[in-house]
Amino acid sequence: MVHPERVQLLEGQGLGIAAPGSPLAVEVSSLSKRYGDLRAVRDISFTVGRGEVFALLGPNGAGKTTTIKMLCTLAEPTAGTAKVAGFDVRRQPKSVRRHIGLVFQETTLDDQLTAEENLRFHAVLYHVPPEEVPGRIEQVLRLVALGDRRKDLVSTFSGGMARRLEIARGMLHTPAVLFLDEPTIGLDPQTRALMWEDVLRMRQEAGVTIFLTTHYMDEAEYAERIAIVDHGVIVALDSPDALKRAVGEDTVELTTSDNPLAEKRLAGAGFTVRRGAEAVVVFTGDGESQVARLIETAGVPVSNVHVHRPTLDDVFLHYTGREIREDHGEPAISSRMRARFARRR
Repeated sequence: MVHPERVQLLEGQGLGIAAPGSPLAVEVSSLSKRYGDLRAVRDISFTVGRGEVFALLGPNGAGKTTTIKMLCTLAEPTAGTAKVAGFDVRRQPKSVRRHIGLVFQETTLDDQLTAEENLRFHAVLYHVPPEEVPGRIEQVLRLVALGDRRKDLVSTFSGGMARRLEIARGMLHTPAVLFLDEPTIGLDPQTRALMWEDVLRMRQEAGVTIFLTTHYMDEAEYAERIAIVDHGVIVALDSPDALKRAVGEDTVELTTSDNPLAEKRLAGAGFTVRRGAEAVVVFTGDGESQVARLIETAGVPVSNVHVHRPTLDDVFLHYTGREIREDHGEPAISSRMRARFARRR
C-alpha cells in the first residue's frame, strides 16, 4: 500500500509514483482543443489502465499530438477534463509533469554530450536524489541495451540508438506514464522492432504505463488497446483483435481500368465498397469465393485482384472511409514547448 504521506514525499522528489486510489493511469472526459477556427481535438473520452500499452492511431493532423500536449500540460484544454497518474492536468500540472516521461517526435538529446552525461543532466532537471542516479542510469541503459555505449558521444549514435537513449532518459525518473509521440518516425522497420523490444521490456520490468501516438499500423499492434483518431475524433476504440473482428469480413481489392465506375456498379449490387488509393476495396464474407462475381459485377477490365483477411489498415478504412493519409495540419511539439516543459516540471 502507498501511504499518502509517502506519495507527498515522492512528489516533492519528482519520482514517478502515481496518486493512490485509482486503477487508471489516464482519465479523459469530453476533452477538446481549438486553435482559432481549427478544432484539433473534438470531445474525446477514454481511459487507460495502469501498466497498459495504449495507442492513438491516426494520420498526421488527426489530433494525436495535440492530445498528448494536453495530457502533458503543454497545451491548455479548451473544454473537458483529464487526469494523468491521478492528477488533474489543469489544477495540478506540476504533479502531472513529475509523474510522466515524454519522448518527443524530434530528438532533444545534446549530441556533444555522452549518453551518460545526457542522463545525468536529466536527473538534475527532475531532482533525482544524487545517491540514486548511478543505479538508475545503469538500469535504464541496461533496459535499452546501451550500457556499453554510455561513455560515447551521442553524435556517434545511429538514429535508432538515439531514440532508445531518449526512451531511457524518459524512464530515468521512474515515471508512472511514459508518453511516446511518434517514437519510431524515420526509423527503418528492423530498428523500430528492436526499439519496441526495449519499450516492452521496460513495461514488464518497471510496470510503467505506455501511451503512444503513431500512424504506423504495425506499431499499433503492440498496444493492448487502440483508439483510432481522425479529424480530432475517436472513431473506434478496442483491442487490435476486437477491431479486426468488428470489420468482420474479408477485403478484396480490385485494380480496374475505371475504378469510379466499378465502385458505382459494385455498390449498386449491394456490396460494401470503399475507394482506396489505387483500387476499389470491397468488404465481403469469404472473399476468395466472391472474386469471380465481383469481377463480373464491376463490368470493367480488372488488372489485379488481392484478397486478404482484416488488418488494421482495413479497420481504419472501414471507420474513416479512406486509407491513412500523410496530412500536416497538426502543430508539432516545438522546441519552445519542450523548453517550457523542462522549466515547468
